[in-house]
Amino acid sequence: MDENTTYNEGIEPDIPVIPPSEIKELEEEALKEKRNAETSDSTEESVIYWQGEDRVPEKISVLKETLKEVMGYGVSFDVIIREMTFAGRPAALLFLNGFTNDVIVSEILTRLTYLTPEDVRDGHALNDMMKAYIPHVQVEQVSKLSKVINDVLCGICALFIEGASTAILLDTRKYPVRGLEEPAVERVVRGARDGFTETIVTNINLVRRRVRDPGLHVETMKVGRRTKTDVSLLFIDDIADRVQVEAIRRKIKQLDLEGLPLGDKQLEEAIVNKGWHPYPLVRYSERPDVVASHLLEGRIVVMVDTSPSVMIMPTTFFDLCQHAEENRQTAFMGTYLRWIRFGGIFASMFLLPLWMLLVVHPELKPPALDILGPQENAKIPIIGQFLIVEFGVDLLRLAAVHTPTPLASAMGLIAAILIGDIAVKTGLFVNEVVLYMAVAAIGMFATPSYELGLANRMVRLVLLVATALFGVKGFVIGSTLLILSLTTHRSYNSSYLWPFIPFSAKAMGEILFRKPLLTSTRRPALNKTRDHTKMGTEMNSKGRH
Repeated sequence: MDENTTYNEGIEPDIPVIPPSEIKELEEEALKEKRNAETSDSTEESVIYWQGEDRVPEKISVLKETLKEVMGYGVSFDVIIREMTFAGRPAALLFLNGFTNDVIVSEILTRLTYLTPEDVRDGHALNDMMKAYIPHVQVEQVSKLSKVINDVLCGICALFIEGASTAILLDTRKYPVRGLEEPAVERVVRGARDGFTETIVTNINLVRRRVRDPGLHVETMKVGRRTKTDVSLLFIDDIADRVQVEAIRRKIKQLDLEGLPLGDKQLEEAIVNKGWHPYPLVRYSERPDVVASHLLEGRIVVMVDTSPSVMIMPTTFFDLCQHAEENRQTAFMGTYLRWIRFGGIFASMFLLPLWMLLVVHPELKPPALDILGPQENAKIPIIGQFLIVEFGVDLLRLAAVHTPTPLASAMGLIAAILIGDIAVKTGLFVNEVVLYMAVAAIGMFATPSYELGLANRMVRLVLLVATALFGVKGFVIGSTLLILSLTTHRSYNSSYLWPFIPFSAKAMGEILFRKPLLTSTRRPALNKTRDHTKMGTEMNSKGRH
């Protein structure tokens, strides 16, 4: 007989009693197997798996055991439970360290410590505390533990009282916030210098500061089983097309993703641009004034928490070619800047293929254009030179992103002097290739939409190769396929090339000319707005005259 085997008094001596140490080991082994077997897809499923039901437990000891398994209490250093006694009853405050405003929480806890058992009723302690003794604005009583955990992970505090099957949620969030700065991509000479940050509440406030309309609706949804990312849908109810609003809202709610760690770009791929088409179907902006103006035109805005840029839908090719600077100048100068920008975009797409066409077929070049070159030959074919320079420009662009600021000027000197000048002098490139490639690159960087500039660059590459291989036929067929591809590209059932295809003379005039404010009295027909006019009756009549 094992010397460690013991017997209890009053039972048969042949029935052994398992030692407490072995019982503990068996319990730990069973707990380990249960942890390994968990396959929960949501917080609710996880709570039910460990607790049997999705309710706030009345005992704080049971609550702590559940939180230990569901959200890593005791393992994650930032998951904190502060146990105290209020009105003679054990209580616990659950919160995440770093997301909580310590000053507000300390003031609430200080007030609750003054309570005596006579201040609250038996069985109604939590309800009495919430209604009479918690001086805070955003307070909610919740009975589902899964909702409590999800809200705590968003930065909300949860207060539990022994014997109560509900919890009090206190919105005391304090997110890390970057200071308001002017967006690097959408700079203007004159205008507002504030831009969106990575905090969705701040971004919404920046828009509401500019659009103080009671019809501005902000609907918030959570996307991602694990990330629970906040996504907000903004629109002016009496202007925006409700069919489009419902279509976007439905697509967002139907998403069943693990999360959106990369923010708005992943959401765009999930609800808008699901294929391999290079051209963007949404306009990104980091300027609150641009977003406000598009809301007043009937557009729909989607904001994603942790993203400093927002999506504007629907959009067209010509929308992506416009910049806020044009509206910060007079109508004449705004039109001039717009035409210069259109010229740069055209050059970024067609300048190199057209010059390549004249090189492949010199008979097409008028005598007056002999100055276009090439004046001399190089060791590498023209198409090879263009491809090398194209990839070189992209490589330099990527290097500029990853180069520290103090070294950026040195890298520019290396690119301009060592690579470009020496490559020409050694006979690898001809001067015209470097010149025209520089003009095309400037046109690409002058494109207001970064995504549109990249897409135009891919079109330029395809047209270059097609022209080099098939000459005039390659250029014509490639350009035709581009127009067809953009025509069939739809942005929420709206034509991507509107107002060029289908053609609308009045709307095309609005695109080509930056009209004075008082003469632009109607919203774009593309948005299918419920209210078409921008001004009152009196201002409309003045605008017509």
